[in-house]
Amino acid sequence: MKILQLIPELDAGGAERTTIDVAQAIAASGGEALVASLGGRLEDELAAAGGELIRLDMKSKNPLTIVANSRRLADLVRERRVDIIHARSRVPAWSGLEAARRTGIAFVTTYHGTYNARSGLKRFYNSVMARGDAVIANSHFIADHVRAEHGAVLARKRKDLSHLHVIPRGVDFSRLDPARTDPLQVEGLRAAWLEGRQAPVILLPGRLTGWKGQMLAVDAAALLASHLPGPPPVLVCAGDAQGRGNYVEQLRAHAAQSGVALVLPGHLFDMATAYMAADIIITPSTDPEAFGRTLAEAMAMERPVIAAAHGGALEILSDSATGWLFAPGSAADLAARMKMVLELDTAEKKMRGHLARQRVIAHYSREALQGSTLRVYRELLDYRP
Repeated sequence: MKILQLIPELDAGGAERTTIDVAQAIAASGGEALVASLGGRLEDELAAAGGELIRLDMKSKNPLTIVANSRRLADLVRERRVDIIHARSRVPAWSGLEAARRTGIAFVTTYHGTYNARSGLKRFYNSVMARGDAVIANSHFIADHVRAEHGAVLARKRKDLSHLHVIPRGVDFSRLDPARTDPLQVEGLRAAWLEGRQAPVILLPGRLTGWKGQMLAVDAAALLASHLPGPPPVLVCAGDAQGRGNYVEQLRAHAAQSGVALVLPGHLFDMATAYMAADIIITPSTDPEAFGRTLAEAMAMERPVIAAAHGGALEILSDSATGWLFAPGSAADLAARMKMVLELDTAEKKMRGHLARQRVIAHYSREALQGSTLRVYRELLDYRP
């Protein structure tokens, strides 16, 4: 198979990581894994996985660029004899859809988020992600969302909607294994965050943007501090700001006003060490997460996890023995859950961590993601004339 994946950038995030995982599977199966993108910090990982970067501006929303890219992609399909175009974001999907129509090849999309629509025009714009010959949702929550938002679009492809597939994101257990972390590196990172304090570390991994819940986490940390007998917790919000300088300043100001020790380390390459350096990992997103990659990763590292009770987190934490859920948007409920976790004894934490890792291994492996995606490709090629 020759598969061309489309994604705006290769910097960080679940969609980007999945792009590389699938490229690795394509290459390992003897195929060619092409990725059209602006590129980014994950370029070397793509190359190591056996993928080839085709550098194109797949991020620009300029209509002229989108049209020009459709022509470039069509030329690339003919030149490299591509079998399938697989789009992972809306802007490149419009270019990919037109290129697939021009060349007569299969078009696949992965619906990575809820893509809120406040108007008919925005819903039409979002609908490109439901126009694939095969549509992949990364959770049952997202599959239900796609049916609700774009059922008519799906039905135009196949009346039974059998081309809508649920394939959760996968965790690389060789990279995320508590037994493989270096205790000295863990202690070093923790010491850097604490700066001499003796306090609990609360880690919120995710890009710095309002809906990821950093402001809510500050409020919860302030409440938690008032109910702890010891020193107040340190809140670490690890992720890129991606140009949101105003939001970062607002976050810093809010933490200072609330008396919360806030650490903003930016993007972290070694997330395994980061998870182990934290006492609790939280995902307090105010909007539902499509899947919840960092939640699954932290569980794979056997760490205590707390997530907002909506979206993909409800699937990952369906068993209460593997983590804790709190009422979305409630700083008080989040603080109560964090206090509960900090007061657990070591044996119970260890038991819950083991169960969490076993659940992720059973349901969210990278190998399952890769195998399921390759099956979609093969079935689609067999189905099409």
